[in-house]
Parts: sequence; structure tokens; C-alpha cells
Amino acid sequence: MTTPEVGRTRSAALDFSGAKAALWLSLTAVIALLVLYFVGLDQGATSVFGSNTVVHEFVHDARHLLGFPCH
Repeated sequence: MTTPEVGRTRSAALDFSGAKAALWLSLTAVIALLVLYFVGLDQGATSVFGSNTVVHEFVHDARHLLGFPCH
């Protein structure tokens, strides 16, 4: 006769499929490129989202911290 194991719980299996990994990698790359655009490339005059400097002024200190020239 076997006795039940006390204190052991069965955990759910994790999904490590290639398709799910590729989806997460793609999503992470897109978000990283958007952050790089907003911090490093958006100058106001060449902005994709209008000809204002709101984004530039919002991330101004981060631009200097990362070494991007802006003026």
C-alpha cells in the first residue's frame, strides 16, 4: 500500500512553444523601438505625430542622460 505524499502540489505546465516566444520577442522589439524613437529621434519638427515639441520636451532630460544631442 502506498501512502500519499504530504506537502507536494502539482504545478501547471509552462508553455514554451516557439510561436509564443516569437510573439513575445516581436512585441518587446516593437516597444523598444518606439521608446528609442520617442527618446532619441523625435525632434518636434520631424515628428511623425505632429509638428510640435511636446514629446521632445517630455523626454529632454532622458535624451541628455543617454547621450543624444538635441541642441
